[in-house]
Amino acid sequence: VMHGQSRDGRGYRDSWISAARRAGAILVVPEFTDALYPGTDAYNLGNVGHEPEARWSYSTIEPLFDYVRAVTGNRTSGYLMYGHSAGAQFVHRLLMLVPQNRVTRAVAANAGWYTAAETAVGFPYGLLNSPATGVGIRRALGAPLTVLLGGADLDPNDPELRHTAGADRQGMYRLARGQFFFTTGASAAGQLQVPFGWSMRIVPDVAHSNSGMVPAAAQVLFG
Repeated sequence: VMHGQSRDGRGYRDSWISAARRAGAILVVPEFTDALYPGTDAYNLGNVGHEPEARWSYSTIEPLFDYVRAVTGNRTSGYLMYGHSAGAQFVHRLLMLVPQNRVTRAVAANAGWYTAAETAVGFPYGLLNSPATGVGIRRALGAPLTVLLGGADLDPNDPELRHTAGADRQGMYRLARGQFFFTTGASAAGQLQVPFGWSMRIVPDVAHSNSGMVPAAAQVLFG
C-alpha cells in the first residue's frame, strides 16, 4: 500500500487492516518520509532523472518484497499493489518504468495527474525521453491495473491539484485525468497491437478520499 502526499504510512495501514485480515494478506505499508524523499520529484516521480535507477524510490519495492518474504517465510511469487493520490502516481509509474516488477494486480486510485502512455509527449506527462523501454511499455499496457476513480473527485480548485499545461491537458480535475489516462492507454495498446490489461472503475459519490476508495480497491485486489 502506497500512501499519498501526506506521507502517512500509519494512517494508510489502519485503513487497510480490516480488509487485509479478511483476505489473509500480509499488509506492507512503506513510508517515504519528506526527509529522505523530499517533494514530488523524489516520491511521486521516483527520483527519475535525478538519481541512477538503483536510487529511484520505485527501486525500493522489489527488495522490500524479497525482505518481507524472507522474514515471514512467505512463498508468494508476486504482490498486490494499491496507491492513492500521490501513491497512485507511484504505482502506475512503477509499472511503466520497472518492467521486472512482480506485481500481480494493481490499483491506482485518484491520482492527481499521470504519465500517460504517449511516446510523443515528454516525461513526466508522457513517455518521451523517459527511461521506459518498448518492452516495458508493452508489459505495462498488459498489466492487470485498475484505474479507480472517485465519481465526486471533481474539484478543479483543490489546492493540492497540479495545474500546468501538461497536467491540464489531461483534464481539469482528477476524474477527467484518470479517464484520459485510461483512454490513452487503450489507444496505445491498439496502436502497438498488444493485449490491454487495464480496467477502469468509478466509485460513485466518493471524492478525494483514501478511506472512501479502500472498499472498492479491496474488492478489486482480493475479490
